[in-house]
Amino acid sequence: MQIMKCALTIAGSDPTGGAGLQADLQVFSAYGVHGAGVVTALTVQDSSGVRAVMPVFPSVALDQLRVLLADITPAAIKIGMLASDDVARSVQLALSGFATQIPTVIDPVLAASDGTPLLERRAWPVLRELMRGARLVTPNLHEAELLTEIEIGRKRDCEAAAEVFLEKFGCEAVLIKGGHRDGPPDDLLAIAQESANPMTWLKGERIDAGAVHGTGCALASAITAGLALGQGLEEAVNHARCFVATRLRGASGLGSGAAFLAPAREHS
Repeated sequence: MQIMKCALTIAGSDPTGGAGLQADLQVFSAYGVHGAGVVTALTVQDSSGVRAVMPVFPSVALDQLRVLLADITPAAIKIGMLASDDVARSVQLALSGFATQIPTVIDPVLAASDGTPLLERRAWPVLRELMRGARLVTPNLHEAELLTEIEIGRKRDCEAAAEVFLEKFGCEAVLIKGGHRDGPPDDLLAIAQESANPMTWLKGERIDAGAVHGTGCALASAITAGLALGQGLEEAVNHARCFVATRLRGASGLGSGAAFLAPAREHS
């Protein structure tokens, strides 16, 4: 019997399906990977923005993970929205012992696009602790600035922030996304063990799709799915960037607010 690959997402629920746990599962399916999901928070939101955030009971998050991981070992894990300090600590406790065994991608979700906080400020230290040993962390420019306390104006500032993620926070690699940058939206991929050339700038294309919901979630979950399939990190990142760009070109509106990425029925 062939054993299917499984990826686990630990994230908040987005009832629109455009981001969060629902979007992650769609991406996993598009890659041909079985998706498992642990909910960290419920949200009240539509395509225009987030109205309310309700973290799950920390003990429920802990029990979900403990019971699941005792039975199923995912090939890769994605951590998204954690909502509260207590939930973040429960996730940290449940994953202790797994961090070095299973490649983990962390999308450090601090706030929604409309500015609504999605992680308590007091939880930021726990988020940084979770990054230690993570295969990849995928902050956007604003998240990188807040977490490293480095104002990013030039590429050299971005590289300095990447060094903080690698040397201080202890992740194996960081992808600082440049979509919010003026000019070309190039991403910076920094890998700790690549001592000869640790910083690689990945050229980005500015796709005129307007405001689109869930691009960061889709990118991180696509990378996670690639890692679950056995792709190397750089291969997984490059495939994921192409995957998101293709869906971004076909983005369309469903509600009165931001557009949604085009569905992907299959991915190769």
